[in-house]
Amino acid sequence: METNSGIQRLLVVDDEPFNLEIIGEYLSDEGVVFDTADNGEHAWQMLQGSATYSLVLLDRMMPVLDGISLLRRMKTDMRLSGLPVIMQTAAGNPEQVREGLAAGAYYYLIKPYERESLLSIVRSALADASARQDLKRRLDEHASALQLMTGGEFCLRAIEEAGALAAFLAQACPQPEAAALTLAELLVNAIEHGNLGISYAEKSQLRREERWNEEVALRASLPANIEKRVRVSLNRSGKTVQVRIEDEGPGFDWLRYLEFDPERAFDPNGRGIALARMSGAARVEYQGCGNTVVLHMNNQPQD
Repeated sequence: METNSGIQRLLVVDDEPFNLEIIGEYLSDEGVVFDTADNGEHAWQMLQGSATYSLVLLDRMMPVLDGISLLRRMKTDMRLSGLPVIMQTAAGNPEQVREGLAAGAYYYLIKPYERESLLSIVRSALADASARQDLKRRLDEHASALQLMTGGEFCLRAIEEAGALAAFLAQACPQPEAAALTLAELLVNAIEHGNLGISYAEKSQLRREERWNEEVALRASLPANIEKRVRVSLNRSGKTVQVRIEDEGPGFDWLRYLEFDPERAFDPNGRGIALARMSGAARVEYQGCGNTVVLHMNNQPQD
């Protein structure tokens, strides 16, 4: 989401004026504008106003209405439920992080934080939100007649192709919007981690250094990777729809990523698989060494 001028607007919520000043200084060269609120109730009033926000930086501990309570309130409002939130807090123990994740805060910062840590998380959250908006736009480009599709096979090589194929296949799924997000996450994982061999730790570092796109392009051009493809098949049978995604990589320890790990909540990446499972669009089943994932969806009409 952007302002009328195309500049992204952020809402920063913190009851400490010094923290607001620091955040403003860190964001001053990022090409964004931001509003501030000193408690959750004040922020809620601003979110109900005419301004359109791309991201909320939310302090956990505040008077009047704390961050967790505000976040839960936001999730009950359809207009705000998809708005990304970065929870900033001095309380970083695993149980408190799990509480925030359960409430819908998928990005975390522990105070005091360094400038680069803040900017890395902000950039990642904005990029993820932009990708989700792009998928929603793509969905409108495909006819609903694709819901009549009974099967198909596809292959792709580039990250840029993942969003287009996800939006296309989603129209043949029972819940197109949620399915598109799930498919896009898993297709990108198959390319970057599977075929190109970019590890979790490497991606974290690349995102922090803003070199991820450059590294993806470099690895895709290597002789060892140039012929690699991700193969996708869709099959509709009776009341079920299945999408199978298979890459040419060696697989990975997928069990570690099925749930949100509080230890990884502060990284700029690593949410895709867990978010895919939580979307409710499909049951996610990894097979073998992890280079194959199958989505199982119920094709019964939604009430």
